[in-house]
Amino acid sequence: MAGEVGRFAPSTTGPAHPGTLLAALLCWLDARSRGARLLLRLEDLDRERARPAYAAQMVDDLAWLGLSFDAVERQSEHGARHAAALDRLADADRLYPCACSRSRLRERGKSAPDGSARYPGRCRDRALPRGGWRAADEPLRVRLDPGELVPAEEGPLDLRQDPLAAFGDPVVRRRDGAAAYHLASVVDDAAARVTRVVRGRDLAPSTALQLALRRLLGLLEPRYRHHLLLLEERGEKLAKLHGAVGADALRRALGPREMCGFLARAAGLRPSAAPVAPAELVSDFAWDRVETRDAVIRWSAPALALVGYAA
Repeated sequence: MAGEVGRFAPSTTGPAHPGTLLAALLCWLDARSRGARLLLRLEDLDRERARPAYAAQMVDDLAWLGLSFDAVERQSEHGARHAAALDRLADADRLYPCACSRSRLRERGKSAPDGSARYPGRCRDRALPRGGWRAADEPLRVRLDPGELVPAEEGPLDLRQDPLAAFGDPVVRRRDGAAAYHLASVVDDAAARVTRVVRGRDLAPSTALQLALRRLLGLLEPRYRHHLLLLEERGEKLAKLHGAVGADALRRALGPREMCGFLARAAGLRPSAAPVAPAELVSDFAWDRVETRDAVIRWSAPALALVGYAA
């Protein structure tokens, strides 16, 4: 619809995999079927794991699949806007330095809904150093207010949550000086005037946490749509498909239309995995046709197979 803006925001800490391509395809179909503007944001703030080569390859892999974007940006280019957001939080007396290590929190604390360690608030009463947040050499957290928040989710998930009770105060600036994921994400969404966030449901547990940050900063609140994941068989368990096969191996085995056909079948958009281009899926795309169960797939070079759907 006119005026709507979506974004696909993959991290550039490794090569694309089938789950990346499925998420990109569904995000792209959502935007193109609605006539919305679509941004590709390469999330490259992780200084230890992000690589320029991964970012370049991500752009190439998405183009290979047949996905085009109205704009492409790198998150690392937006340090000034992230710093401005930290200034606003500091002015509101929301920031404080934290001396707690991740390992200590995992050992002694409870788990948050996304699997991270819930922060118990040990350093909550600490003040910023005299030079302000820029002079801090420790990670910075933001003081959240208690209370339940209800993100605008279009799918069947119930995302209501009290982020402070569920997560504790989140880190907003890492020890290395980079903005943390949640802060950078909401600030960059607002700068791009993103109105729709389409992403895998593994990210759903932190949606209310991001909403809390948006409200502290007075930012635009988008609508959300969380979709199925691709899972792999791993012994008797199912695990999120990630490192099992990268896009380079997929591209050696499959053409782009074959890959798109497989993804369309896994998502429930087509009754078979017959080759198809993304543009051919736009006219009859609708979310009520998308499978809600996670798809279990198997990679046995040189082929992908849909095993079934998780209960």
